[in-house]
Amino acid sequence: MKIVAKKKLWKYLFWLGPFLITVGLTVGLISEQWGLIPLVFLITGIVISGLGIIWQSYETNWWKRRSTQAGTNALVATLAVLAILGLINFLGTRYHLRADLTETQLFTLAPQSRELVRVLPQPVKVWVFDINQNPQDKELLENYQRQSSKFKYEYIDPQTRPGLAEKFGVKDYGEVYLESGDKRQLVQTINENERLSEIRLTSRLQQLTNSTTAKAYLLQGHGERQLSPGKDAISQAVQALGDKNFITSPLNLGETSKVPQDAAVVIVAGPKRGLFEGEVKALQEYLNRGGNLLLMIDPNTDPKLNSLLQEWGVRLDNRLAVDVSGESIVGLGPAAPLVTEYGEHPITKDFGNGNSFYPIARPLEITSVPGVQATPLLRTKPYPKSWAESDLQSEKLEFNEGKDMKGPLTLGVALTRKQTPKSASTPQPAPTPSPLPSPTTQSKTSPTPSPSPKTPQALPLPSPTTQSKASPTPLSPSSPSSPSSQTATESRLVVLGNSNFATDGLFQQQLNGDVFLNSVTWLSQQGEQPLSIRPKEPKNRRITLTNTQGNLLILSSLLLLPLIGFAIALIIWWKRR
Repeated sequence: MKIVAKKKLWKYLFWLGPFLITVGLTVGLISEQWGLIPLVFLITGIVISGLGIIWQSYETNWWKRRSTQAGTNALVATLAVLAILGLINFLGTRYHLRADLTETQLFTLAPQSRELVRVLPQPVKVWVFDINQNPQDKELLENYQRQSSKFKYEYIDPQTRPGLAEKFGVKDYGEVYLESGDKRQLVQTINENERLSEIRLTSRLQQLTNSTTAKAYLLQGHGERQLSPGKDAISQAVQALGDKNFITSPLNLGETSKVPQDAAVVIVAGPKRGLFEGEVKALQEYLNRGGNLLLMIDPNTDPKLNSLLQEWGVRLDNRLAVDVSGESIVGLGPAAPLVTEYGEHPITKDFGNGNSFYPIARPLEITSVPGVQATPLLRTKPYPKSWAESDLQSEKLEFNEGKDMKGPLTLGVALTRKQTPKSASTPQPAPTPSPLPSPTTQSKTSPTPSPSPKTPQALPLPSPTTQSKASPTPLSPSSPSSPSSQTATESRLVVLGNSNFATDGLFQQQLNGDVFLNSVTWLSQQGEQPLSIRPKEPKNRRITLTNTQGNLLILSSLLLLPLIGFAIALIIWWKRR
């Protein structure tokens, strides 16, 4: 009897645990202060309840029951699943991981857009005056907003807020405006057939946030590429320069005999005839006073720029760059080299292994010149996939030992040279270039062209380990550590052995347009301009059907296909009966 009474006493004593827990919670919730008293009640109640559970299971062998073990396993599994789901949700809210599987990365911002938004100098807001919130447009705006807290957007119904619509001058539904401070600019008008464009939004955003403009002159008068739309023109490239706050103008040195003082960069795009000696000297004087020049020279042409290029250690090879790798990969001909290897330079730093191609290109020979820093930009694949063909008349392109040059070939190079105030007024004589050592041959090459083809020495691309020796000059033109450098300026030159890549139609293909725009931007020496990959327009995959095709599609889907299914069902039923 005493043992039974003792067990009942312990049983009642353990009920004190839930009571103390209830008291502690009540005191804490009512007083809204979780001090010592409620914590003592809670801890004591939890300890007593735990001891009671352990004692009860020991007395009744509760832990050894099959139902208890099964219930415990289910409880542990449930808690584990809840813990895993909670961890996944925690990681999902803190770290954003998105995968864009579309062909043109339709739902992923281009590197240029991301870089531009991340360095916004002041808050920017996009106003969409429309009653319908298209999911695709909203997703694009949210992608921008994820990059910076300074980017905001808002949908506005012009009927409910007429004052705001009048402030922006809204005339129709779907108008999208960009606002930064007291500046406002129309981006585009969206509708069912035309959605919000990343290209337009990024271009307007760059124009609105960057108040500085640069003047780019395009040389004319020697058969250069046409600036207005037409066959083999570069009108798309000119328009893209305007979107990047460049003011473009044609330049005829035969009329002015001097490059204007406001020229940030001069572009020579595919001249077919040679320049006069006075025009070449005008370009030399422009470079000597800290100018910037982009030369895009096609094969089978002689622009008479040898004296200028010799000062920089560049020679135009007269052979044709041949690449057979692009023919099997993307359907390009052997005379359109496909480039996937780029130099360590601000122009190409974000290109990775992206594609760019250059129909009918000539290789370049680079030799070292004191005071000139050269960085190859574009390199073809090694032999036997690419070589320089000397027989331009042959219909069958094949490598000939002794005449042709094995790849890889350099198709583009960026060069910098420090200029002092003395050199700005008095052109310096051309220094004698010393050829770079080649891993395959130690023979010296002359930078001046000769009738017989010579094997040029290719300047190797700088590796990350040697970037300190071969990396391009930083954007800042002078170093404060040197007293003389404070008055020095920097000239920049980019030479490309092709101009077809920037013509209309090819300009928007792959990285072709980025090579051109990044070259001009780097040459203009505008540090605030982003050098990256531009956004691409999504491909138009709409199917346009005639009335006959539409009627045939309706009949086949509503009549022919159901009849075929019904006939198959009858055949199966007939065989099984």
